[in-house]
Amino acid sequence: MIRPVLSAAVTALLLGASSPPLPLTVADFDRLADISEPVFTPDGAALVYTLTTRNAALDAEVSDLWSVSWDGGAPRQLTRTPAVSEWQPVPSPDGKLLYFLSDKAKDQETQLWVMPLRGGGARQVTRIGGGISDFALAPDGKRAVVVAELGGPPQPQSGKGKTALRSKPPIVIDRFAFREDERGWIDARTAQLLLIDLKGGKPVQLTHGTTDVSSPAWAPDGSAIAYVGYRDEAADRTRDSDIFTIEPRAGATPRRISPSNHADNDPSDNAMRPAWSPDSRRLAWVTRGEAKWIYYSPYQLSVADLASGAVREVARIDKWTYAPRWSVDGKVVLALIEQDRAAWLAAIDPDADTLRYLSGGMTTAADFALGTGGRIALLESNAARPNVLRRLEGGAQVLADPNPWVAERRLADTREVTFRSADGTEIHGLFVAPLPGTIPEGTKPPLVVRIHGGPVSQYSHEFMPDWQVYAAQGYAVLAVNPRGSSGRGFDFARAIYADWGNKDAADLSAGIDWAIAQGLADPQRIGVGGWSYGGILANYMIASDPRIGAAVSGAGVSNIYGLWGVDQYIREYEQELGTPWDNREVYDRVSYPFFKVGKITAPTLFLCAEEDLNVNCEGSQQMYQALKTRGVPTRLVVYPGASHALTAPSHIRDRLQRSLDWYAAHLKAR
Repeated sequence: MIRPVLSAAVTALLLGASSPPLPLTVADFDRLADISEPVFTPDGAALVYTLTTRNAALDAEVSDLWSVSWDGGAPRQLTRTPAVSEWQPVPSPDGKLLYFLSDKAKDQETQLWVMPLRGGGARQVTRIGGGISDFALAPDGKRAVVVAELGGPPQPQSGKGKTALRSKPPIVIDRFAFREDERGWIDARTAQLLLIDLKGGKPVQLTHGTTDVSSPAWAPDGSAIAYVGYRDEAADRTRDSDIFTIEPRAGATPRRISPSNHADNDPSDNAMRPAWSPDSRRLAWVTRGEAKWIYYSPYQLSVADLASGAVREVARIDKWTYAPRWSVDGKVVLALIEQDRAAWLAAIDPDADTLRYLSGGMTTAADFALGTGGRIALLESNAARPNVLRRLEGGAQVLADPNPWVAERRLADTREVTFRSADGTEIHGLFVAPLPGTIPEGTKPPLVVRIHGGPVSQYSHEFMPDWQVYAAQGYAVLAVNPRGSSGRGFDFARAIYADWGNKDAADLSAGIDWAIAQGLADPQRIGVGGWSYGGILANYMIASDPRIGAAVSGAGVSNIYGLWGVDQYIREYEQELGTPWDNREVYDRVSYPFFKVGKITAPTLFLCAEEDLNVNCEGSQQMYQALKTRGVPTRLVVYPGASHALTAPSHIRDRLQRSLDWYAAHLKAR
């Protein structure tokens, strides 16, 4: 007699029981939506934000603008453009219009657009050749300042027929730093400020020079525009940026506000633009330490009194401070401050020189918005939930959650861990055990050590979908914040200065020791993996720790000689390592895995993005070829047309699935 076989789901239904929740999968990555750039409407009644989703048909990330009431209710979609994107929303001062950036012009250049705030058709405002990268509205809503690249040779128009141009003109380089990820070759073009009449007319150039400017911010009284720039080419060579103001008129002379020879603000981050006090009398921004410490030195809050010219650091703290903005009443500056494995919102009183935290716990704040009446909306995540937009007060009401389905997934718990490195230094990290039922009872799981990029960054209490997928596949995950990481101050970060792959690699090995000693990992099945500096440090690990049984090195490099003058970090190389011909010993030391490749036995998968100018593909190619020459199992995977931050959904899925397959072949098979 043949008995019918019922599925588990049907059986559970017949028995009146619910099916167990499913774990996170690689396919779920296409469902994840990212919320960002929240901003209040002028009356404080609603917020507008950017929502980025994955378009599988286009194999691309796309973003739309959404709005949600401060009093709650379902969010409302303002733009519906599945093939193009809108971002950086800014409501007009009267609350009737919404300005934003979009790439939906015919030539796909980024331009300024406007639409009714309540929804409706959008109109293109600017038509600037080459597009724009940033903008700020005037307080009266009649003008805008935009950032556009100017100068350089004119680009020829392609034609048809026998006389059509078959090749592009040569690129002529005179600048010290001449390549940048997603920007490409940088010739004589420089990013400058242009003044735009929103009703039409020819743009007026405000700034001039041979160096870039960025991050404009218009004074509330309309009298001036603050921005980030450089005093001269020498300052640009060390990224010693400064804060300037300029009157919004042709021929105006910039005024330098920041007096230090340190880097002021981060020119690459629009969220770090200078912040005006509501009365237009003071400016706030973040300042790095001495130029030689580049990104190892925590950002500190600086405040300038524009009448007297006095500038001082406020509420100095040995932690990184981000995105300062004045409260609506002008009494405090609010900013994000990185903690050990977290990031919280803080209120800083520049007059009393005091600081108090407005959020806390095992959470990571990514952004915030300020509205009238003291309203604050916070963009925040934790280990079990991607970013949500919530009210800071009033019971922490969630206003927008673009990923409610995640709550229906079975997630592994994330816990904090602490252990000692070989020299006694206390190291912190996070640990995720495999989901129950994913490994045979009585056995120890394979361990995957995840390595963050940066190097001055850290793993925090935020949603990490790849860790959850590993846990669902029976892996334990150890995420270490080794020396060089942020969150624990200047000395902890600069411990690896010009000494990569030494103390930080020792810290990772100590983490492996800890996991084995705790009985949380099979000592015969240890894997490592990371992207960017995570890939670089993975290379150090396979050359220094013989216990590594498999590795995934993404966007990494080991032959530092090979990327000097090729990637975008020529300034940083010169400041931290010096030049190769003057500092051979340093370059040999940090190129350790390449020159000691004979020590490597771990099968290693190398991944890289074809158009990456941050950590060029050459770094992965050289290590792949070195291991191939030595007969060590290896593979090279190149993602065509991609830059450093992979964005194509197929590439993101492929990177994770290939990593899983590599570990399965070389760890689980043992």
